[in-house]
Amino acid sequence: MDSEDIFQKFANQHIIVVGDVMIDRYLSGSVSRISPEAPVPVVLQQSIEDRLGGAANVALNIQALGGTSHLCSVCGNDAEGRKLKDSILPASGVSGEGIILSESRRTTIKTRVLANKQQMLRVDAEDTHDLSDADSQIVLQSLETMLDKYPVQAIIMQDYNKGVLSPFLIKEIIQLATKSGVFTAVDPKKDNFFAYKGVDLFKPNLKEVNESCPFPVETNLASLENAASFLVTQINNRYTMLTLSEKGLFLKFNQSGELYPTTVRNIADVSGAGDTVISIATMGLAAGLDVETVARLSNLAGGQVCEFPGVVPVNVSLLKTEFYN
Repeated sequence: MDSEDIFQKFANQHIIVVGDVMIDRYLSGSVSRISPEAPVPVVLQQSIEDRLGGAANVALNIQALGGTSHLCSVCGNDAEGRKLKDSILPASGVSGEGIILSESRRTTIKTRVLANKQQMLRVDAEDTHDLSDADSQIVLQSLETMLDKYPVQAIIMQDYNKGVLSPFLIKEIIQLATKSGVFTAVDPKKDNFFAYKGVDLFKPNLKEVNESCPFPVETNLASLENAASFLVTQINNRYTMLTLSEKGLFLKFNQSGELYPTTVRNIADVSGAGDTVISIATMGLAAGLDVETVARLSNLAGGQVCEFPGVVPVNVSLLKTEFYN
């Protein structure tokens, strides 16, 4: 199968993304002196840029890959939440129809202060409690509407431990997807790590696996096989993808697991790499691509976005070029 066939398969997909959305804000400036008030640099602000983060970045990656994303999440009924829904999402080509504005939480904002192209500080504004019962029901209703309205191939749950994906909602989403015959995938975090029972694709990184497994996990094939086998006994997932940073990734389906090394990259920023990998891996597996092709595409796409500062979606033209070579 050539590259054009692969990306044509992506173009026909509708993917629902459920999880924690956020604004990644970049305050850029320059430093020329130290503050007289404290031993800290004074940043002369030159620009502010808002980008889609978290589950919204997954939705953006799906759009970049030629698919159609349907974002389902909750943010605050505040100025930032309205900006995200009514301005940032539409400007990026992502629909905000599934964004719920809640009175019980504020919109998550990660503000990174950069000076002379160097990140100096990050300030997080967020609420991380679980959704209210009322908001959880609205999310489920929105999800059901999307499944009825669109020819959905997959649901991605992007969990950043910010409260949207509670154990209750996770269970309901997987049951709903199973009933509808829809592929499910998750990029988990520690709090709900073992809550995704019955998911199709389980994609943690090495740090998350080591935090959750009762034994140390290393980057050799035997150790990764052992970890994947343990995860399947706990979660009953079909595919296990473990991302290993500069070591590449491990992907196991049924009894067959392989370690797929990656190429050397000039790393500028690892932010958002996991969003890109879960996007392309889900679309590939949902399209019926073989695991070797999915692993290769995931390595290439995840590595590519690390070469750019800040959270950015995959560049499909560059991905096609690298895939051919």
